[in-house]
Formats: sequence, structure tokens, C-alpha cells
Amino acid sequence: MLLYDPDIAIRFSAYGFQIPDPGDRAARVICDLLEPGSQTTEPDTASTECHLDGARQSVLLEPASAEDLARVHTPEYLDVILSDDPSPALHVVYELFDEQGRPNRYDPAAATLPLTDLVDRARRHVAGTIRAVAIALDPANAGRFCYFLGGGMHHGMAGEGRGFCPFNDIVAALRAARAADTAKRFWIIDTDAHRGDGTAALCLEDPDTATLSIHMASGWPLDGPFCEADGRLHRARIPSTLDIPVAEGCDAFYLPALEKGLHTLESVTHANWNGAGPDAAIVVAGCDPYKHDELPSARPLQLTLEQLGQRDRLVHRFLAQRSIPQAWIMAGGYGSRAHEPVTQFLRYAASNGLI
Repeated sequence: MLLYDPDIAIRFSAYGFQIPDPGDRAARVICDLLEPGSQTTEPDTASTECHLDGARQSVLLEPASAEDLARVHTPEYLDVILSDDPSPALHVVYELFDEQGRPNRYDPAAATLPLTDLVDRARRHVAGTIRAVAIALDPANAGRFCYFLGGGMHHGMAGEGRGFCPFNDIVAALRAARAADTAKRFWIIDTDAHRGDGTAALCLEDPDTATLSIHMASGWPLDGPFCEADGRLHRARIPSTLDIPVAEGCDAFYLPALEKGLHTLESVTHANWNGAGPDAAIVVAGCDPYKHDELPSARPLQLTLEQLGQRDRLVHRFLAQRSIPQAWIMAGGYGSRAHEPVTQFLRYAASNGLI
């Protein structure tokens, strides 16, 4: 199953943000899947849950409810970001001002949409991830698989957003599934270039969630201090169940490290869960490790398209061999070629009858 909503694209330039992401990655994926080699234009379709044949249509995603968000974020944070003026929260999320108060990659005069529009779209990304997990868990879904062309806001913390992530849709989705009593235990497998620090922090004291993050060994968010001023571990350093840092120039070790990490994750959780496995896995399939990614902070990882294909097939097969339902989300990926790893994997998924 493929979940796509063409109306949730976040085009940073529309808010005056100077971030190298045109917001058309999902649209490019759909165009490439429907018409290989065609020029990318915005597909003229409704929101679609489909097998690429138009047979199954859905309404456009509604924003995640305040109840869904409150399972993850503090009331104080939600009071600000859900207000008529979310700018104080979003200035932090997108680092719109430097330490001297000067605009950073930001020209508010160039904005054509209000910041409340961005919040609305981010909430719909949360809703998409919640729905993707529900689809993967649906007994009627024989493939036990769903790929949502959105989501992946893994830096969102309880009391603030950060790292371009206003919310944490990943944790919202697993907690929504628990509230619906459709699943209890989860694996989160995060392959974004940047460490999934928000997810790690939110799941630190959750005995029924195990998190794996394979990421750059240096750079943001690991370029800050180890400790806060009061001596507590810095929020970016709060450990995942399993962290796999990959040093710059060590791309050849990425795939063997990931494969070993998946087996380690299984061993650790079997020990902690009395031999049981997860009810579902959420795969945060970031494309920013790609060598052609245009976000400067992701440059320490330089994986080829072939390596990213091997990465995604490795994760899928590992989970499928264990009959673990899989919800995949896009996460990071910036620039004109960021759609290529997603298209590649979804062609593999289509050839295996998953979409």
C-alpha cells in the first residue's frame, strides 16, 4: 500500500525559508512511478491510497487532532504552536535567527503563506504516519506494508520542535496505535543521515519501544555539548536502544553495520520482551545520506543510489522474513535528486506486490 496526499507538500520558499528543498519530492516519486522518465509536474490527482492503478481513493488527510499531538507534546508547547501566532515555536524549529538575532536562511518579506499554513501541513504529515501504521497493522492488508510519502519528523521533542521537525509523528503514530489497542510493541528503525534524537528522548523510558538509529558520527545534532548547564545529558545525546554512528569516509561499512545492528536489535528486544518480537516496525527511511543530497549538514554521509537500494531492501527483507508489519516514512531528503532513492525502493516494492 502506498499513501500519498499531494496537498501536504511543505514548500519552504513559500514561508520565506531559504532551505534547499522545493517540496516536490513526493510528486516526483509519483510521476516517476506512473511515467518513468517523464518530466516531473504536480500530479493532478486526489489524495491516494493506491496500488498505482487509481483503484483505491481516499479523502485528503485531515490534520492530526490535538489529542493525537497531546500524547507526545507538552501542553505549553502545543499552546504556542497551535495558536494563531506559532512563530516563536517555528523560529526554533527552523533556526530562523542566529545568536545575534539576525535572520538565518530566512526572508519573511518573501513569504507568500502564513506560518499557520506550515503548522497545518505538518499536522497532516502526523496524520499520514498515524494512518500508515494503522494500514500496516490492518489484518486485511495481506502485504503488512505501507509506505507514506511524508512524515519522518524524528527531531521533535516533547516540549519543542527542532531540526525542521515541528512535531514527532513517529511517536504520535505508535501511541495512537496503542490508544486504539491495535499494537503494543514497536521497533523504530531510523536510517536518516541525522541522529533520531527526538525519538530517542521520547522513547527512553518506554519499555515497549526499541529504537535503532544509524547516522553520521559527527555534525548536527551531535556537534553540541555532551551535557546541559545543570549537568544532565544533552538532549541530543540521550541514547537510542542502539545507536550506529558512521564516521565520514566510512560509507563502505554502512551496510554491514546496519545488518549487524538489526540482528543486535532483535537480540536485545527478545531478551527484554521474553522472546517476543514487535507488533510493528516504523522505518524512518531518510534519503539525505544520498551523495547527491543538497543539505550541507548531511554531507558526511555519501552513499550511492545502489547502496541506498541495498539499505532499503535489507531492512524490508529483515522485517518481512519475521512477518513484522512495516510502516515506512520518507524523512530527510533535500534537493533536485532527493526523490531517486524513494522511487528506486518503491519500484522494488511494486515488483514484490507490496503496492
